[in-house]
Amino acid sequence: MINANDPSLTSWIETAANSDFPIQNLPFGIFKTQSSSPRIGVAIGDQVLDLAIMNKLGFFDKIKIDNSVFTNQYLNDFIALGKQTTSGVRDRISQLLQTGNPELRDNKEAQAKVLHYQSNVQMLMPVKVGDYTDFYSSIDHATNVGTMFRDPNNALLPNWKHLPVGYHGRASSITISGTNFHRPKGQTKPNEAEPPVYGPCRLLDFELETAFIIGKETQLGESISTANADEHIFGMVLFNDWSARDIQTWEYVPLGPFLAKNFASTISPWVVTLEALEPFRTVGYTQEPKVLPYLEYSGDRNIDINLDVLIQPENTEETLVSHSNYKFMYWTMEQQLAHHTVNGCNMNIGDMLASGTISGPTPDSFGSMLEITWRGTKPVKMKDGSERKFINDNDTVIMRGYCQKDGVRIGFGECKAKVLPAK
Repeated sequence: MINANDPSLTSWIETAANSDFPIQNLPFGIFKTQSSSPRIGVAIGDQVLDLAIMNKLGFFDKIKIDNSVFTNQYLNDFIALGKQTTSGVRDRISQLLQTGNPELRDNKEAQAKVLHYQSNVQMLMPVKVGDYTDFYSSIDHATNVGTMFRDPNNALLPNWKHLPVGYHGRASSITISGTNFHRPKGQTKPNEAEPPVYGPCRLLDFELETAFIIGKETQLGESISTANADEHIFGMVLFNDWSARDIQTWEYVPLGPFLAKNFASTISPWVVTLEALEPFRTVGYTQEPKVLPYLEYSGDRNIDINLDVLIQPENTEETLVSHSNYKFMYWTMEQQLAHHTVNGCNMNIGDMLASGTISGPTPDSFGSMLEITWRGTKPVKMKDGSERKFINDNDTVIMRGYCQKDGVRIGFGECKAKVLPAK
């Protein structure tokens, strides 16, 4: 029996100590080269393993997967094969890459065909996202926002500790890391006593989030329990849910975010499997008052994922503005999925469910500029000497995430995008 998470495993492919992609990770993504069409790859060190060619060369013969699955533009069909198969592929790759296995290690001809440096490939959207849901599940973030915009003594609305609040968002504008976008435009109301005005957003913000990808579909009318939720979650990505704060303030009553959110969201390209993240499970918040039975769960369901946000003004070095952690989530993925489907809402493979802004309990761990600068009253200084209240034109926002334990670092790669001036 293979344990692909074994911290003692090493690979014959050289992997730097601070690499996001050691042999214990093996995340899946979609890539293409100058000479190849889109296909499924797995990250190892600074390289990408071409699974379509691996399959053609017979390395997956015992698993028996049609090669069209590996040459697909998205991971959806691969994910649809089920966890027994996808985990089997990960285990087989782990076996092939281990230091003592000569099968691929000593086959230089095969290596030349199946290995590409990440710097030489283009990463594409890993999944076709049919539906996207964004939650609001960090208690520190919700408390900060409630304190700013309402009474600090009633920062959380009455429903917040009883259910994971969420809303259905726009899937078409979720883009892969490296996709730049123009500053959004819309209605704002800068002066309470005057009518609204139209123009570019002035208070553009990032939101530090993760997202999980549905790996097993349900039919209309079915519900997913917290106990079997993990069977329906394939893996996770980093997620920047860009937010136009001034547009949102004016438009969100009574139905919530619309133009303030649907212009762009950015994800990291590699999907880190839930299996790779299992060793980093940790205890979550004590949920008081007691949740309803369908939201109860057992065991440690939070995950210890370090999350960093950096801002890079044009032509200068990046500045760290937030160091947070996914373990600060009040509501777990399992609870979010159970709540999402308790009414019979059906889930499809590739659906993406985002965590909501992840803020920790201290200012250095806040997950948005809204909180970091406290509505612009405490500007943040960049390394080039400039200051930021929100995100300026030509700023690049970079998010990085990784788990670390027992000498193993499981990372997500980068989630980055540059803000171009409004069209």
